[in-house]
Amino acid sequence: MPREPAARADGGPAPRRRRADARRNVDALVEAARRVFATSGVDAPAKEITDLAGVGVGTLYRHFPQRADLVKAVVESGIDAVADAGPELSAAHPPVDALTAWVGRFTDLLATKRGLASALHSGDPAFAGLPGYFMARLGPTLAALLAAGVADGTVRDDIGAEDLLHALAQLSQPVPGRGPEHTRRVVAVLVDGLRV
Repeated sequence: MPREPAARADGGPAPRRRRADARRNVDALVEAARRVFATSGVDAPAKEITDLAGVGVGTLYRHFPQRADLVKAVVESGIDAVADAGPELSAAHPPVDALTAWVGRFTDLLATKRGLASALHSGDPAFAGLPGYFMARLGPTLAALLAAGVADGTVRDDIGAEDLLHALAQLSQPVPGRGPEHTRRVVAVLVDGLRV
């Protein structure tokens, strides 16, 4: 008869609970870092992030050994949130309204990324894969939103997702002396031009 595995010290299914706890810790750290980076910049003290996340500094460094790892995770989580919003918006709104709402979220993501710009353009190899990740996650979502609008006759059929992402990114560049409302207004003109 095979031997039963040794009982765990905590008496429960420890590996699963640890994985769930670790996932919660990572999620809390990424959310805390997003908030702290937005107010204090990417060079904010680690303790400010861990205090907000409700974890210890050791937990931060266990999951994110370098600051660049945490910055990358914050950027990727923002990209994921915008990508995941596409199907939800499509289910809740007519195609052109879903596209418009999604572009608003995308523009907000780019505005948030401005605070991380110096870190992202630092040449750190940790960020080398972000442009590919950006296109891989956002391109298909935007393509589906455009296709739905084209199919129901409310969106032009002569622009692709990649071109539109690049155009939106260019329009979202900061303009000296102008705030986010300027970007939203200019992007709204572009989105209006997508309508049939």
